[in-house]
Formats: sequence, structure tokens, C-alpha cells
Amino acid sequence: MAETARRFHRAVVTGGAGFLGSHLCERLLAEGTEVVCLDNFLTGEPDNVGHLISDGRFRMVPCDVSEFIHVPGKADLVLHFASPASPTDYLKYPIDTLRVGSLGTLHALGLAAEKGARFILASTSEVYGDPLRHPQSEDYWGNVNPVGPRGVYDEAKRFSEALTMAYRHSRGLDTGIVRIFNSYGPRMRPHDGRAIPTFIMQALAGDPLTIAGDGSQTRSVCHVSDTVSGILALAASAEPGPVNIGSPQELSVLDLATRIVELTGSSSPLAFTERPVDDPTTRCPDITLARTRLGWEPKVDRDEGLRDTIAWFAERTEQQMTAAAA
Repeated sequence: MAETARRFHRAVVTGGAGFLGSHLCERLLAEGTEVVCLDNFLTGEPDNVGHLISDGRFRMVPCDVSEFIHVPGKADLVLHFASPASPTDYLKYPIDTLRVGSLGTLHALGLAAEKGARFILASTSEVYGDPLRHPQSEDYWGNVNPVGPRGVYDEAKRFSEALTMAYRHSRGLDTGIVRIFNSYGPRMRPHDGRAIPTFIMQALAGDPLTIAGDGSQTRSVCHVSDTVSGILALAASAEPGPVNIGSPQELSVLDLATRIVELTGSSSPLAFTERPVDDPTTRCPDITLARTRLGWEPKVDRDEGLRDTIAWFAERTEQQMTAAAA
């Protein structure tokens, strides 16, 4: 277990209007922490935090952290979650992805140093690339193609990890690095290119589910509520990381698609498409560190989490159809 646990009075969340960031803001508020949410809405959505605006402890600040960060007042936690995170997004915004991983991280670290705050970096399982070790533990250095199409995201996160450790070792900043594996849940963007929202939207519409390659590549999916619990467990600890946060229950993309068809009651067929360049063959975390140092492991059953996510997408789709018909 972690040696220390602490509560935070005021947190800054960069990328706070994104999928993961918005859930972090929500949980922090529920735990009694004031939240300053910074987002430039490149891939985040104001609606993700719209329900928090009326809370006097929440402040939304439109801000591009690659340019400048200014947060008046005290803060004892900085969570740096600003970045395009899906292949569709970082292939569309390659320079922005590299900027937020480098300059954005530099600015967020500077803010944490100014405030004397704990700093948590949202890194990713993508730093392992197409791994040659399975499952992936934190001491594995990865198999990344720096000049491939996914390199803009992979290398941005690898650089941000190095920068975070440089601040820790040279300036004594209290830092932690979380390597997040495939998370899913409500507030994912329906067309961001990731497997779960894509499969759900296709199944709800009765369209073919498009599976890259033969679908034998594996992923380990973790419900967002579990991911957030792991992130905040790291924040409340003294651990520097990196620490993997994700589900060790691996499944193939084909099995994931088939299960979503079953859970939606859809009659959608499966369609197979060309597999993207550098698409990882396997992806599964070793969470020994998270279990032993943080006392964390995922609790949400996969089917339960998928049902929750499907219900959210179905309701959102119905609302949009109703609004369009009005």
C-alpha cells in the first residue's frame, strides 16, 4: 500500500472537459476538492462539464496549455490530462499533440512548481508501442516507431514522462506518472475512432461493425470509474510512478465487437477492414504495482461497464434525433 494518503483542497485539471478529464473533475468535486478545469476544446466538449458549472467550487477556464497557464490562488494538485487521445484525433492534429505533450507539459509542471502542488501526468500504454513483452510492466521500455503515424502521440507521451522525471530529480517537484490503458464509458465521443464507441454506434444503427484486420489483436478495457479511482489513488500516494492503471483482463477486438452486438441486441454483421499501420498486436497491463503500492484494481464487471456505456450512447442518440426532429 502507499505510504501516505492525502486529501486535496484545490485541483487544476488540464484537459478537464475531455472524456477522462471530465470524470476526474466530477469525482474530485464529489470528494470535496475545488476544481479549476482548463481546456481549449480541441477534442474536449463543454457539455461534458456543463452539469458542473452551477457548483460554486468548479471553475471552467478556456485555455490552451501549450501557450500559457495562469491560475490565481492556491492549488495543491495539478493533473495534466490535456492531449488528443484517440488515433483519429492525433492523426488529425499531429502538431497540437506534440505541442501539448512538450510545451503543455512544461507549462503544467511550471504551474505545479509555482503552487507547490503534487503533479500527476496522464501517460499512456502507447509508450509501450507494439510490445514485445506481455503483459506490459512498468520496467519495459517499449517498442515504439518514432517516425510512424502513431509516433506523434507515443513520443509526445514518452517525452512528457522524461520531462516530469527531470522536474522531480532536478527541482524536487512532487510528481507521479500514470500509464493509462484503454478506458471506456459515458462521454466518449461517438466518432473518435476508438473501438468501443465505434462498435456501439454501429450496433445501435444496425450498421456493420468494422473490425481492423482479422480482429485477433487484443486490448484490455477498463471502465472510466475504475480508471479515475486508480488515478486518484496515485495522486493521494507518494508514489512517483510510472504506474499502470488498466484491466488485466485481455480480450480480442473480435470478441469485443461480438459482445457489443449481443449486449445491444443488434443484428449488425461484422465487416473486416485493413489494419492500421503500427496497430499494437497485444495490449495488457501488469498491475502488480497498482495492487501492491496503491491497493487498487478494477472492480467494474466488463459487461456491466459496457451496458452502462451503451445506455449512455443510446440516450444521447435519442436526444439528438429528437432535437433534429423538433
